[in-house]
Amino acid sequence: MDIATLIGILLGLASIFGGIFMAASAAGASMGGFISGSSFAIVFGGMVASVSVAFPLAEVLKLGAAIGAVFKGSKVKLGLMVDDAVEISNVGRKGAADLEKGIEGIKNPFFRDGVQMVVDGYSEDELIDILETRIDYREIRERSQASLFQTMGTMAPAWGMIGTLIGLVIMLSGFGGSEGGGTEALGAGMSAALITTFYGAVFANLFFLPMAAKLNTRVSATSTQQAMFIEAARLIHQRKHPLIVREKLNSFIPPKEWKKEEG
Repeated sequence: MDIATLIGILLGLASIFGGIFMAASAAGASMGGFISGSSFAIVFGGMVASVSVAFPLAEVLKLGAAIGAVFKGSKVKLGLMVDDAVEISNVGRKGAADLEKGIEGIKNPFFRDGVQMVVDGYSEDELIDILETRIDYREIRERSQASLFQTMGTMAPAWGMIGTLIGLVIMLSGFGGSEGGGTEALGAGMSAALITTFYGAVFANLFFLPMAAKLNTRVSATSTQQAMFIEAARLIHQRKHPLIVREKLNSFIPPKEWKKEEG
């Protein structure tokens, strides 16, 4: 699990509820005014309705999987992947038979496919073209999930405003009628009307817009990783010395993860 995402959401919720509690205590008011089932229904239901219009149903039904992807962490470091690639390149210099045996120990499926193409006799241009095409279309698929969250983050405040307008219409209608409740009804009605805007802002700025940013960051990180594996497969295809492979692949990772080939 991605601990940073979980901590961020919990910290955000704690800040919101802590602020509400302190403000309500200072004013002698109740926190119950921030709980509204109708406001939640308007904002969340309207937001889902909007993305259902904007995206194919198949994408909308993957919303749960997309949320799961946000919380999914990764412990793999590029420095360790460089080590694996250098080891495979050393095996590859011995011959195709040894390289084919070494494929079984490659954990990353993208890199494994690239090395398999080397064993199968693909040309360097064919290998690079196929793997780069895979990167391009993986990015398209994954960025569609980020786009879904981006749209939800954009729509949530808009539906919050719609809920506010609905509440204001109902409030003013009651206030001006023969059975209006006077200024007390006006204050209560205004509070109920504004809560939908509050819900919309929280959904957008604590959940969906940060989730979209997180997924876009993950897409870029995965593309960097796979670009490194393409370069590794190319160097293995050329049977470059492990020293050269390591130096080339070090360009893809932070300097603090660099290692030098021994011997």
